[in-house]
Amino acid sequence: MTLVCSGITHQMRSAGFPLDEPLERRSIELALALGQHLSKTDRVFVAPSLRARETAQLLGLRATVIDSLRDQNYGFWEGKTLEKIEAEQPGALAAFRTDPAYVPGGGESLTQVASRTTGFLDAMRSAGGHLIAVTHPVVVRTAMIHILAAPLTSCWQIDVPPLSMTSFYSDGTRWTLRACGAQRRAAGKDPPD
Repeated sequence: MTLVCSGITHQMRSAGFPLDEPLERRSIELALALGQHLSKTDRVFVAPSLRARETAQLLGLRATVIDSLRDQNYGFWEGKTLEKIEAEQPGALAAFRTDPAYVPGGGESLTQVASRTTGFLDAMRSAGGHLIAVTHPVVVRTAMIHILAAPLTSCWQIDVPPLSMTSFYSDGTRWTLRACGAQRRAAGKDPPD
């Protein structure tokens, strides 16, 4: 399975919590270029957000919307910058980054995101074939954390750039994180970095 991180929006570029808005121009250009290098896939899934669905479409993928791939619900933080949140709720961002059970802006905790991500991975573990899921950085991070059995507090130490790809392999019983090698990429068996 390859998890593709969606492109970003104008609001995200301005260091704000995302709104459900269209992709920015640069993400559109990058997605179109990336789509030319994707390998054959058997099934494609996408988060319900506009930016994820646009990313999948620009990649040339016909995808099924899966709710468990959605971005974290940031509640009333959505559309606000970090500076504004810190001014309105001093210390809230620090709590958000250190306590996985913290619910930002009345939305959804990291623990809740991790639980639904794990549910998706469990459901796909024995699916077979090459799967692609277009989703959001927090879902990719929590998938990696689950597979590595790392603590959720390590989530914010994982960088998941827009339109990056993270590959996993399942033998039907467990998932393994897979780095893409140059030989496999040259043979068209792994997506490019």
